Amino acid sequence: MAQKTKSMQITIVDKQGTFSALFKKFPGNKKDYDFEGLSALRGLLSNEKARMMHTIKTKSPKSVYALAKMLGRDFKSVSDDIKLMEKFGFIDLIAEKTGKRERLRPRIILDSINIELKL
Repeated sequence: MAQKTKSMQITIVDKQGTFSALFKKFPGNKKDYDFEGLSALRGLLSNEKARMMHTIKTKSPKSVYALAKMLGRDFKSVSDDIKLMEKFGFIDLIAEKTGKRERLRPRIILDSINIELKL
C-alpha cells in the first residue's frame, strides 16, 4: 500500500518590521509552533539537517548511530538534531528490538514543506 503524502505549511509573517515564522498544518496531531524569528527557522532548516534528511530518505539507516556513521558526525550532535526534527514533525523514530537492546530507526514522514511569506 502506498504511503499517503504528508506536507507541512510554514507561514512567515511580517510583525511590526520583523519576520516571525509560524508552523501550521502538521501531519498528525501536533500543536502549532511559533518561532521568535527566522534565525530559529534557519537553524531547523540548515544544510546539515537537509543532508541528514536526504541520507535518511535515500539510505534508510537502521539506527541513529548508523546515521551518525554515514554522515561522519558525532553521535550526540546527530541525536540532538534528530530529536529536534522529531519534535517539529519532520521525522519519526521507530523503536526496534535487536537482542537485548532497543534501537531507534529514523524515518522521514514528510514529502514536502511549503513556506509562505506574508508581507
